[in-house]
Amino acid sequence: MLKHSTTDFLVATGHRSFTVCRLCRILGAWILDYHCSLFESSRKNMSLVTTNNSQCESERIHFTTVELHTVTLDSSRLLMEIYTEAVDYLKAYGISPVTEDETMDSDLLQDVFTEETEWVSHSPLQTEPCLPSTPTTESPDDLLQKRTVVLKGVLISEEIYLTELETLLTPMKALKAAAGTSQPVLSTEQVQTVFYQIPELRDLHKDFYTSLRAKLQPDEVMDPGSQQGLEREEAPVMQLCHREQHLCVGDLFQKFVNQLGVYRGFIDNYENAVEIVQKCMQSDQRFRTLAESMMSSKGSDNVKTKYTFEALLYKPLDRVMKTTLVLHDLWKHTPPDHPDSIMLQEALRLSSSFLSGVNERSQCKRSVKLSRGERRQLMRDGFVVDVCENGHNLRHLFLYTDMLLCARLTSAGRQAQYRFCWYLPLVGLKLHWAAEHLPSSEYQVKISKTRAKMYQLKQALQQHTKGGKVSVSRAVDRLRRKLEECEIWLLTNTPSFTLDLHSTSGKSHTIRLFSLYDLTEWREAIEKQSGNCIETVPPDLLSVTGSCIKLRMTQQPPLHCVQSNESAHICGNLYVMVQSACGLQNPSSAYVCVEVDGFEFYDRRKQTCLSAFCVTPQWDEELVFQVEGAQQLFLVFVSQYENGTQDDIVGRAVLNLDTDNMFKKWKKVTCSLGQVDVTLSIKYMPHPLDPPSTTPLVQEPVFCVPIGQVAMQESVLVPHIVRSCVEEIERRGLKEEGIYRISGASTEIQALKHAFNTNYREAVSKLRTIDVNAVSGTLKLYFRELPLPLIPSERFKELADALEIGDPYRRAHSMLTLLQDLPDVNRNTLLFLLHHLRRVAERKEENKMSLSNLATVFGPSLLRPPVARVDISQEVEVQVQVIFLYLQSQNLPEAILTKHLDIDDLET
Repeated sequence: MLKHSTTDFLVATGHRSFTVCRLCRILGAWILDYHCSLFESSRKNMSLVTTNNSQCESERIHFTTVELHTVTLDSSRLLMEIYTEAVDYLKAYGISPVTEDETMDSDLLQDVFTEETEWVSHSPLQTEPCLPSTPTTESPDDLLQKRTVVLKGVLISEEIYLTELETLLTPMKALKAAAGTSQPVLSTEQVQTVFYQIPELRDLHKDFYTSLRAKLQPDEVMDPGSQQGLEREEAPVMQLCHREQHLCVGDLFQKFVNQLGVYRGFIDNYENAVEIVQKCMQSDQRFRTLAESMMSSKGSDNVKTKYTFEALLYKPLDRVMKTTLVLHDLWKHTPPDHPDSIMLQEALRLSSSFLSGVNERSQCKRSVKLSRGERRQLMRDGFVVDVCENGHNLRHLFLYTDMLLCARLTSAGRQAQYRFCWYLPLVGLKLHWAAEHLPSSEYQVKISKTRAKMYQLKQALQQHTKGGKVSVSRAVDRLRRKLEECEIWLLTNTPSFTLDLHSTSGKSHTIRLFSLYDLTEWREAIEKQSGNCIETVPPDLLSVTGSCIKLRMTQQPPLHCVQSNESAHICGNLYVMVQSACGLQNPSSAYVCVEVDGFEFYDRRKQTCLSAFCVTPQWDEELVFQVEGAQQLFLVFVSQYENGTQDDIVGRAVLNLDTDNMFKKWKKVTCSLGQVDVTLSIKYMPHPLDPPSTTPLVQEPVFCVPIGQVAMQESVLVPHIVRSCVEEIERRGLKEEGIYRISGASTEIQALKHAFNTNYREAVSKLRTIDVNAVSGTLKLYFRELPLPLIPSERFKELADALEIGDPYRRAHSMLTLLQDLPDVNRNTLLFLLHHLRRVAERKEENKMSLSNLATVFGPSLLRPPVARVDISQEVEVQVQVIFLYLQSQNLPEAILTKHLDIDDLET
């Protein structure tokens, strides 16, 4: 009917005012609404039980979404026929069909990247599509292999469940015996109520487990109550793939499902059992002590897991809800011609029938209290990037009082809702964070092009909204959408900070945070909550995930392109001079990470060099940011452990960038970052920003480059490579015998040289773990490969003449005068090195490096004659003697690492 009325529809609506795309959108929406209404009607007629487990909900969604997907495919074919007929109609009237996209700037809107972004939206609450991709047909071998994995999982979960039931039954005999005494903990009736049907459940699962294991591993049958390691099961179970085609377990599952009626008595009694447990916990200290410290062993290492009585009582309830899902997974991965296929299908039918008979309003849906009688509460939430095998996906992370829940935002009709991804209990949760390595050069080019595209889209959007008029045209809508897509892509693909989460159950997940400040907040919140959490009650994941929409505090991803009120934002260059810090309790190497918000056109995160190992770190380092739309400045103080394996976040702070208080002169501030006070100066220069480069910034090399040029690039007086190597040697090389005499491995030295030339952060990371002799070798190589020596060659003769002065006081004065006349960078770098060598010589009993030895090593590299002479020995003597006398000088000035701010240009 729809197809044959297309021509009438075109005439009725005035075909000249419609483009083909607009027509198809109208008709497509009409068709899809029609089919969706049919689908919704059929869905409402379905009688499916709502369970406490999100996996069962996933099963229900699987069937319904496949049906909806089929409807969508039919709609697509019908829409294509309508489109063809519409084009023919327009051509018959002499009208050229033009799409709306051709009215846009095709160069401007050309995609930078070919693959689609996962999160595509018009508004912050628009969600990813919920329609599944077209299912693929798997081969019988693939199905059998996945079936093996499912069976292995059933074995492992059955053994764990049996140990939990045994733990729950452990106090039953003692409580029964005490019931007949003058001071009973529980009465005989209460004991019977609390443990009602639990021994029968244990016997049921023990029989099922033993039978299943005998079929899967006929040569290795063991008692399910034993605590042998499941790791030893892995090889036999994996060998199951070769005989899986002839292995039949369907009869075991049919027998098990036929006995599920045992669970009905437990379910009906559950509410009464929990009520007794809760009352006795409040009234009897003996029972409270017992109920809060029930231990169960898991795995080959017999790791003890602490449960509460109430948590263990919930286990059977949680277990029975998973039965249908397990059977469905097993049946789905069983080939149709397998002997088990029909029996598993019948078992699945019986299981579904049993669950459908459970009243949705029964005690199954009651909320379970935590060990201390507290209710589960949402403590923090926000958007993160979930790193998994399928790539990087934008997800919403929720921190509750007892667990972490990861969910994805989806669209169901007009309402947004969350779908469960994974969860981890907080008990025993281990955290480990690190900064991601820089991507490959090809990927950096992709990032740079995306940033340039964002800048173009932003400029085009400003042209459309000039004069304060907010346009709602198709062009503006698409510009905003593509700008949002680019920013989402950058959030999920640019280098950031990873947080690894490791659970005691063996499960682990990796998430990525957009900034170190954000990671610090999440880490502190998780550690604080896990420290207060004794155990976790298995959550009703379906209910918890469904309530996320109402509970969430963060409504949208951290996208700057969807924010308003840009008039108060800054645009231009932001200069941050990080000077020093005080307040450390113990000596350490530290750095300050500085981050700004705003658009992702330019780098928004920079950090200082690693300071010397001390309690009062000094950097005097200037960081320059190009910012647009920035409102806040984030500071994170990071201290490095002595072993260099993990950095410790000491404290953090945030500064508001208020345009009323931003000046063109330096403004000095002191910020409290935890126990540490950091002194820094800020300067803001407003000006229009140039478009970002489409090619990534390549770090300039430092080796074989004049030292003045390197210092100018880094805005310092002592190059970072010199400071970093010296500080690392003083951290762990002062006791090393022959630290500057014994050379490190040539391959390690060349690797460090390459890292300093290409990626300074990677080089600093290598310094922490590489052999310290390779670090000292790299420092010597740097000075040796300087195209111009640190002490200019034109000073060679003057220094040689100064050595001939007989009066030691006049000689020392003359040499210090010549040193003061050196260029600023050369003088301060030489002073920095000389003071370091003196500290090395102070430990000469351990490292065997005296002042004369050090002068012999460094003299020829630091001072060279202007032309080669015949008497090389005389040159070497001058080179060594000059450095030796400087090392012996009593009035050697201290080095200045960076240029100090002009006091007239500083506002406090």
